[in-house]
Amino acid sequence: MGADIGVTGLAVMGANLARNLARNGYTVALHNRTAARTDALISSYSSEGEFVRTETLAQLVESLEPPRRVLIMVKAGSPVDAVIEELMPLLDEGDIVIDAGNSFYEETRRREADLREKGLHFVGVGVSGGEEGALNGPSIMPGGSKESYQTLGPMLEKIAADYHGEPCCAWVGTDGAGHFVKMVHNGIEYADMQVIGESYDLMRSLAGLEPGRQAKVFREWNTTDLASYLIEITSEVLEQEDELTGHPLVDVIVDAAGQKGTGRWTAISGLEVGSPISTIAESVFARSISSQLDLRAATNEVFPAGINQAVTAEELYGSGDARQDFVEDIRKALYASKLVSYAQGFDMLTAAAAEYGWELDMRTIASLWRAGCIIRADLLDTIMKAYDAEGERPANLLLAEEFTEAISECLPAWRRVVAAAATYGVPAPVFSSSLAYYDSLRRDRLPAALTQGLRDYFGAHTYQRVDKPGTFHTRWSGDRTETEA
Repeated sequence: MGADIGVTGLAVMGANLARNLARNGYTVALHNRTAARTDALISSYSSEGEFVRTETLAQLVESLEPPRRVLIMVKAGSPVDAVIEELMPLLDEGDIVIDAGNSFYEETRRREADLREKGLHFVGVGVSGGEEGALNGPSIMPGGSKESYQTLGPMLEKIAADYHGEPCCAWVGTDGAGHFVKMVHNGIEYADMQVIGESYDLMRSLAGLEPGRQAKVFREWNTTDLASYLIEITSEVLEQEDELTGHPLVDVIVDAAGQKGTGRWTAISGLEVGSPISTIAESVFARSISSQLDLRAATNEVFPAGINQAVTAEELYGSGDARQDFVEDIRKALYASKLVSYAQGFDMLTAAAAEYGWELDMRTIASLWRAGCIIRADLLDTIMKAYDAEGERPANLLLAEEFTEAISECLPAWRRVVAAAATYGVPAPVFSSSLAYYDSLRRDRLPAALTQGLRDYFGAHTYQRVDKPGTFHTRWSGDRTETEA
């Protein structure tokens, strides 16, 4: 029947990707565990392009032109393995199996290795942009073999988001690299949303700005160096009124943030590759503590939170334009913290490339996030410039000239905001941890020397000296002389 690609799993994301492919001129074979969903898609959207109805995976495979391309869009984990197990006997050498869900990159590495032994290509594809992106053009981060991308790449590039004529899709690396890059994207996304939330909280708790007024602030911020999709939609959420009560919608939403796991994976994986992504980790912890509603209520009874909003801004900044100055300080602290979250994300990508032998091109990765995805922001053009192939690449994004200047300009305001949050009891974990990360990087000496001394005392873990090479141990329980280990 000559279909160009098959899609199995027609929930919202799978259905929208299938429609996107059909809209772009590809014949798409459809399969779902329940055929009713396949029929509903064809009934509603047959005018968008060519679809082939199938009821079994065998029929799906039979309908495809070789080399066959089968895109899996089912729930991450064991359901992906179940589909792969059913597909393998039906495929021939050189066929391509694509997992475009939010799979953990280690599982992708395992699956890629297993299918490679059988002569099949397995491609883990990170897809960002949600339902709208899947339909109209997402950011696409494919991994797998270069050979598979020669066949699959043109198709993915055609359905990807477009940024000034460039597709937001490119091969990023072998085996699990695609899903790893998408995972880090989501980690940065967590940090981005958390620091926006902290800005909102500080402006409301300390400056007394209600959501409707803050909507205007965020709209103004979206015309500055903070311009991004998340800042844009923050203004829309804050100005929305609840139809039932007439109150700001944000006031009737339960303050318990959900998560699907990718942020948690990022935090854990950062530890595993030795990358200090404290800002991203704090954003994950912030979601976790927000969900402990009963504990928070019990603690509030014992330690009630109270803020004297009438005097706070004036106490901090004096009379006159105190509130406006404070809001501008928050804008600068938000931008500086945002820079840190990106710096940590790209540091983690660099560490993973060394750990797994991936040839990750940081400039290319930044280019993929300029449109279609959730963290799309004007800032990414500046990040691309910092990683320009012809220039000297910084050891950390904060050391790039543009970011060094920005951090220096924002630093006094950043410190004032963190101090105000601590003084008046407003939690600002990402503002605080971002500043601590910056201060840790710039210190010539850290207290880790004492940590090493303590480790050597109780566990004979040894230490190194600043004045000569070698590894040493002090006989703490003996004569306290130093020996070379």
